[in-house]
Parts: sequence; structure tokens; C-alpha cells
Amino acid sequence: MANGNHTVVYLSEQVVVLCSCALSFLGSSLIILTYIIWPDLRTTPRRLLVCLSVSDWLSAVSYAFGVWRVFSTDSLDCVVQGAISTFANTSSFFWTMGIAVYLYVFIVRSSQRVADSLVLVFHLVSWGVPLIITVAAVSLNKIGYDASEVSVGWCWVKIHAPDRILWMLLTGKIWEFLAYLTLPVLYILIKRHIHIAHAALSEYRPILANRPLSSSFSSMADRKLTLIPVIFIVLRIWSTVRFILLLAGSSARQSPVLVTLHGIGNTSQGAANCIMFVLFTQPIRTRLCSALCCSSKCQTEAEHSHDAPHGLLPGQDTSTQREEDGTGRAGNDR
Repeated sequence: MANGNHTVVYLSEQVVVLCSCALSFLGSSLIILTYIIWPDLRTTPRRLLVCLSVSDWLSAVSYAFGVWRVFSTDSLDCVVQGAISTFANTSSFFWTMGIAVYLYVFIVRSSQRVADSLVLVFHLVSWGVPLIITVAAVSLNKIGYDASEVSVGWCWVKIHAPDRILWMLLTGKIWEFLAYLTLPVLYILIKRHIHIAHAALSEYRPILANRPLSSSFSSMADRKLTLIPVIFIVLRIWSTVRFILLLAGSSARQSPVLVTLHGIGNTSQGAANCIMFVLFTQPIRTRLCSALCCSSKCQTEAEHSHDAPHGLLPGQDTSTQREEDGTGRAGNDR
């Protein structure tokens, strides 16, 4: 299972994690392609989700290369792979938190102007900070072979660097911990605001209670708001557990089960986003079904969707549309 400060990555673990990378690659690609193919989907929330998907796409590719190679030395390709995955992974954290902040300002503060004005800040922070951190880490010779102690074959912070814990925090862990704290708080505040708004709205428009489609869309948006932080934490917690075990000097970090969960969690964000914000978002799912001519049922859905005004589905009131747009097109979630 392990040899000193080295965690063995078994072939079965490689296969599972490579499959996870492939799914994330396809999911991120699908999000980006739908944005390119359909111009009317190019809203600000969807654009933020695409930026997150670019980070997840880079993560999936770099992690897949690392898992396939299972590095054993500080070779040039190890350093390059470690640098790309460090940049992409850190950027994904920032975009995940940026989208949550955007939704909070847009929905709770009811200010689209302020929310849109933050987009430039999101770009500067989500691309700039990870780039600065990665360049600094590479320049100081901190990126390289980590013996899979807190990875699954790929390279990250050199395991023998005397200040490795500091650089592990700077190149990912501190932002991961920050996301654990901010995402649940922001999405709880958003959900609370929506529930209060619905309660006030139903007082003046009791007819909404008899509109099942409106309730359906509201319920879907509500589930997405719940799942965004939950899925993020469920996927990322295994990496955090291994990091804590490393700090504690526990050999439990080398458990094959924990290593596999770590590999799946770190490489599945793109796939999770695709499921939530493409496959589980009816307007986009309907378009995909129609484009692929999957079945007569899909074609029927497309006809019904086409009959409805764009951006407002049948039986969906303005407040519900706002929820679905805010969650279905923005993403998490990171």
C-alpha cells in the first residue's frame, strides 16, 4: 500500500480516476459548447459558468495526464503538469466563490448593475491570483513530485520541500477551506431570501399555489441552491481529509479507498456542473434533445418549449424565472 513517504497508486485506482477525468472533460466541454452554439444563452451568469468550466476542463486534462503517468521524479513534464493543475484548481475555487457572490448580489441585494460590475473583479481575481501563486511556486522550485501523499499520481507541491505545508495552503488548501465556509453561508442566505419572497408573493397572488409548473421550477431552483455547496463539499472533502492526515502524520492517508475518493472528488467538478446546469436545466436539455433528435418525446418537449416566450417557460412566473436563471445558468457552484 505504501513505502515510507510514498503512496502507491494501483491500476484500479488509475482507471477509476481516469474515467472521472473523462466525464469531467466531457461535461465541461458540453457547457462551453452550449454557450458557443446558442447565442441567446450568453448571459452573464452563464458566462461565469463557462469560465468555471474552462478551469475544470484544464484540471481534468492535467489530472488525467498525471494519473496516467503516475510521476516518480521531478521531471519537466511533472513540473508542467503540476503547474497547470495548480493554476486550474485554484482558479476553479475562485470562480466557484465568485459565482456564489454574483448570485447573492443579484438575488438578495436585487442589484443586477452591481452584480455585473463585479464580473471584471472576478476575472482579475480568479485568473490573476492563481497565476501569480503558480508562477511564484514554479519560480521558487516548489512544484514537483509529491509522492502521491496528497494527490493521486499527479504532481503538486514537492513532498520534501521544508515549507511544503505553507505552499500546499497557498496553492489550494487555504482557498478550499475558504470555500467551505463561504459557499454554505451565501447559498443559505439566497435560499432564505427566495423563500421569504415567495411567502410575500403568495399573499398577493394565491393563484400561484394552483400552478404546478411554477412550483416545479421553483422546486428545481431550490434543489440546485441546496446541491451547489453540498456537492462541492462532498467532492472536495476527501482531499481535505488526506491533507489533515498528512499534517497529523497518519498513514491512513494512504488508504486505497481514501485515495480513490480523493481522485474522484478532485476530478468530478466539471461533470457535476454539467449534470446540474445542463442536463437538469430543462431549456438546455430540451435543446440538446432536439438537436440530437434523440426521440419523439424530446421533439415534443422542444415544441412545447418553442411555443413559450423565450426566457419564461409555461406556467413560470417572473420570480420563479429569476431563480431558474440565477441558478440554472450560473452554476455553483465551484
